[in-house]
Amino acid sequence: MRTGSNEVTIPVADGGLPADVVVPEGANGVVLFAHGSGSSRHSPRNTAVAGVLRTRGAATVLVDLLTPEEDAVDAVTAELRFDIGLLADRLAGIVDWLGTEPTLGRLPVGLFGASTGAAAALVAAAGRP
Repeated sequence: MRTGSNEVTIPVADGGLPADVVVPEGANGVVLFAHGSGSSRHSPRNTAVAGVLRTRGAATVLVDLLTPEEDAVDAVTAELRFDIGLLADRLAGIVDWLGTEPTLGRLPVGLFGASTGAAAALVAAAGRP
């Protein structure tokens, strides 16, 4: 992962998750955002918080926790956005992926979540202390 803004697809068991990864020069940690129910990586609130964190030296990962196909189903059923187990598994997988990245793997990781994202972040953090 290079310094600057990167649009990536993070591999997970069920496909790929689109993500925006921004790594400021001299990053001192990584914050992975766990979006709440029905939110996305384009949430104005989360992008604003991510911007502030980057001014403090944190790399940020804003990722959609559902694949595009799952998001299409969820737009109709709203069932997947409340599946805390699924979302926590995705977050844990992303934490594992971060560990494989040459630039990000050396940095401490924090999870930032709201609503159902906060619940998923707690479950994922318990599994990846």
